[in-house]
Amino acid sequence: MDGLPFFLFLSVASIALFSFIAVASWADARRREREAFYKSETLKKIAEAQGDGASSALEFLREEKKSAAQRRREGLKLGGLINIAVGIGLMILLRAIANDEPVFLVGLIPLLIGVALLAYSYLLTPKE
Repeated sequence: MDGLPFFLFLSVASIALFSFIAVASWADARRREREAFYKSETLKKIAEAQGDGASSALEFLREEKKSAAQRRREGLKLGGLINIAVGIGLMILLRAIANDEPVFLVGLIPLLIGVALLAYSYLLTPKE
């Protein structure tokens, strides 16, 4: 009888969690569907409005692709900087906690991941 409140809490929490996940995934699917519809409608209007609508619609698609690639590169740069900051902060914290042990070198893991993300975003991503 002692575990009944805990069991009820876990039951209600799991039902709430899975209900939230179902509603969130449904809402995300609706948002993506709406965005695709608006994009297709915009392309139709661009093609109909101008005499050479196909070339302007293609130009619109190229610009959209270029801006998506730019956002992806900026996200990689931000992720790299955040990982570097986490690595440095972790090294400082662990150095302050354990002075005698070289435990602070664990901070090199996120630091090097951040360096790899930055190197990839600056050197290897395709530039357009």
